[in-house]
Amino acid sequence: MKHDDLILIHAPSVYDFRKESILYGPVSDLVPSTPVFEMYPIGFTTLAEYLERDGFRVRIINLAVLMMKDRDFAVEPFLQRLRPKAFGIDLHWMPHAHGSLAVASLLKKLHPDIPVIFGGFSSTYFHEELVARPEVDYVLRGDSTEEPMRLLMRYISGPRGKGEIPAEIPNLSWKNPAAEVQVNPLTYIPPNLDHVRLDYSQVVRSVVRNRDLGGALPFIDWLRYPIMAALSCRGCACRCRTCGGSAMAMDSMCKRDRPAYRDPSELAADIWSMARWSRGPVFVLGDIRFGGDNYAETFLSKVKGATDQLILEVLTPAPQSFFKLLGEAAPDFILQMSPESHDEKVRAAFGRNYNNEELEATIAAALAEGCKRFDLFFMIGLPEQTYDSVMETVEYCGRLMERFNTGGAPRLFPFISPFAPFLDPGSEVFNDPERYGYKLRWRSLEEHRQALVQPSWKHVLNYETRWMNRDEIANATYEAGLRFNQLKLKYGLIGEQQAAATEERIRRAIRLMGRIDEILAEPDEQLRAELLQAVKGQVDDANISTVCDKRELEAQISGLWKINFLRGFQVAVSEMWRGFCSKN
Repeated sequence: MKHDDLILIHAPSVYDFRKESILYGPVSDLVPSTPVFEMYPIGFTTLAEYLERDGFRVRIINLAVLMMKDRDFAVEPFLQRLRPKAFGIDLHWMPHAHGSLAVASLLKKLHPDIPVIFGGFSSTYFHEELVARPEVDYVLRGDSTEEPMRLLMRYISGPRGKGEIPAEIPNLSWKNPAAEVQVNPLTYIPPNLDHVRLDYSQVVRSVVRNRDLGGALPFIDWLRYPIMAALSCRGCACRCRTCGGSAMAMDSMCKRDRPAYRDPSELAADIWSMARWSRGPVFVLGDIRFGGDNYAETFLSKVKGATDQLILEVLTPAPQSFFKLLGEAAPDFILQMSPESHDEKVRAAFGRNYNNEELEATIAAALAEGCKRFDLFFMIGLPEQTYDSVMETVEYCGRLMERFNTGGAPRLFPFISPFAPFLDPGSEVFNDPERYGYKLRWRSLEEHRQALVQPSWKHVLNYETRWMNRDEIANATYEAGLRFNQLKLKYGLIGEQQAAATEERIRRAIRLMGRIDEILAEPDEQLRAELLQAVKGQVDDANISTVCDKRELEAQISGLWKINFLRGFQVAVSEMWRGFCSKN
């Protein structure tokens, strides 16, 4: 049996989540994944496709999903059976600091001679601390590691001492035979994304080869809600203060001084290809208006007819002419926008410089051109933001719902959540917290790793602000959730049964947060651990859809079949024929 060359493994946020009693809170309410953060990064898919074009065999294993699907899933025997030439682990965002390192340690124990490679934004920021650890052999830095990974895999696959050596591989941090950290220059910064393909065919072929659908799922509920992602760019033109993917962070960490865009025609082709697999919506990552003259027009003309449910994000106010083109291309288009706060002073302090008049004009224009739903996201834990300011944001959203959700089915869906659990490493606030009124509690990778196993999300937070401490951030989150819940019921966004269930979850979470604080005050360590385990069942029940039902984020998918299983069968037959021919 032919072994894989590279196996990309996505770990759960906390490796021992099945045993630990942790009140995660609402940290994942506004993303498709659960608090285990089981959604693997889109870079896994582009890496796998790029390497397979060069003849490497790549497999993606979503270990987090496998552990969630089966509480008795035995991780160690499963990993013991794997025999690739290298393992790749993502540490893209900091919530994976615990799980990724725990899996790396386990792999190094089971397979001491197989190299372990890390990548992602957080890996880039902490690359020297990360590669110095005994369980890590290599770190690939930057936002585009397809070509450096190909070169590294050629080195790993070939006879050592001949051809390319690690010192010649760009963006690579590694250890020499004396265990000294070596940092190669970060010079691979592609100006565009012409080298990237994203049609998910490679993932389907891998599922067939390995007979492993569960391990390849992007997140645990994907078969029920098969949302796809299309990549328009890497990098960003905005300077949001707490974002590790902002323009400033990309410049300092990845040496990218401007975004790199996917050709608009190729981006549209990606979405046409995705439509062969799924009837679910396609989320286009990045604001397509920022790609230069005619970028959005070219993309929308080419994508017309591929899917009605196109989800786009607008990072700044947009004119009605843009929404008219969008409505012609995808009649049931969905928009997402993140003003972060109703308070223009807070919004500007965060790095978003537009006023509420421009915001509301954007909403009105989008709805006038047929926008099926407009998702509006607000945040708690911002510079200049107080507890009272958060409550005023809720009131503002009530006024927006009264204006835009009357006289028909509601189409404006506002949400609010805390910035949690961590400020992003590499962001302006993380790099200079005092300047923006923040106090950082954790600085190093190891401190973040240890923090993730604290028993409550309030204690995991790596920051406080001059305007709100941790208790106030947590209390504002739950109170805002309660008030939002009543507003959404009033304006028809949710029904009475769902509103009652959400209120009960929030109130239960408040009680549990208080109980955990009482337990943490217990001086006896063993008794403290026993008391935490005693409430684990209640904690687990309170960890999903805390301040809103996660399904509120979902677009409706029409038709009985959400996945094109016939297309999958055709790929399966093709892959089996390919395997037969290779043996004969």
